[in-house]
Amino acid sequence: MIVHAFLRWVETARAADRAKAASVLARAYARARIAVEDRRAAEMAMIFLLDDPAPKVRLALAEALAECGDAPRAVILPLAEDQPEIAAHIILCSSLLTDTDLVDLAARGSDVTRMLVANRVYVSRPVCAALAEIGEVPDVLALLENEGAVLSRRSLARIADRLGHDADIRARLLDREDLPSDARHALVEKVGTALAGFGLIQAAVGTSRVERITREACDIATIGMVAEVTSAEMPALIEHLRLTARLTPVFLMHALCTGRVEFFAAAITNLSGQAERRVRSILSDGREAAVRALYEAAGLGRDISVLFSEATMLWRCEAKGGDGLLSVSERLLSSARAAGNTSCQSMLELVERLAIAEQRQTARSYAVIATREAA
Repeated sequence: MIVHAFLRWVETARAADRAKAASVLARAYARARIAVEDRRAAEMAMIFLLDDPAPKVRLALAEALAECGDAPRAVILPLAEDQPEIAAHIILCSSLLTDTDLVDLAARGSDVTRMLVANRVYVSRPVCAALAEIGEVPDVLALLENEGAVLSRRSLARIADRLGHDADIRARLLDREDLPSDARHALVEKVGTALAGFGLIQAAVGTSRVERITREACDIATIGMVAEVTSAEMPALIEHLRLTARLTPVFLMHALCTGRVEFFAAAITNLSGQAERRVRSILSDGREAAVRALYEAAGLGRDISVLFSEATMLWRCEAKGGDGLLSVSERLLSSARAAGNTSCQSMLELVERLAIAEQRQTARSYAVIATREAA
């Protein structure tokens, strides 16, 4: 048989000649130009060539079989684990590699192997999950840039948690509309931390002011996020904010005074541990004593709970009258100043500063949109 003669010839042929012969044999197999009765012998010949000491021989096999849909797995898998320049053809192109194969390759292979897996035309959800768990910045960045990668929301959150410290990863994640809101907020926090860590900024502004500005910027970003988050995502975002100590009295008061009722009610539900229906009922129709008791169950101190209760009553009146919900914080601040209540006054001044910062951000966004439309 021709294949038998080929094997005898291989033993004495030069490496360049063996590579040419391997290419001819593999391409003939891939194009079904070998008789059915000879295909098994051809497969054995290719398996034999996997042990050839010359990389160019194995490269010739990989180039010829990379896009062959019925190539022998006994040839494809070893080639996928060969030197990077050889494995690249198989990992990038072969449809014979299963999700399990690709996950194993990513787990046992080098960073180059993971990069190749991440750059396949199609990367399934399980493979993406594996890369999100073990990948480093370069290969995960390639995965995020790959339009054929099916990344689940859980994988995106895991990437944010593991690699959110990298600026390029953060930028790619924040550009995605399917990024979970809690992961988005965590990335915003990391942006603020990164900015606050620059020595030049600290020297120019001062450490204490940098911390305040960073916190306000993160709060404003969170407020904007709250307006866009879906009802299904709200509990996860609020739990994340609670765990990261972001559900401060100032933040909650700002949410209440600016009419972010859905978020505020969900936050109080989380903090108090009471049923959502009961919380909403108390906030909308409950007596002032019941409202105050609800806030105390949510962990707000007695003095603050009284202030929140008063704010709730004012919010109800403003909501019915339609005079503008922002006046709630203004009226509360005036009342605190008149009563000489310094603790409440300090908190409400922070609420006012946050409201002003939010308005400034809104104005900037409006100016950008207006400029674009005028161009």
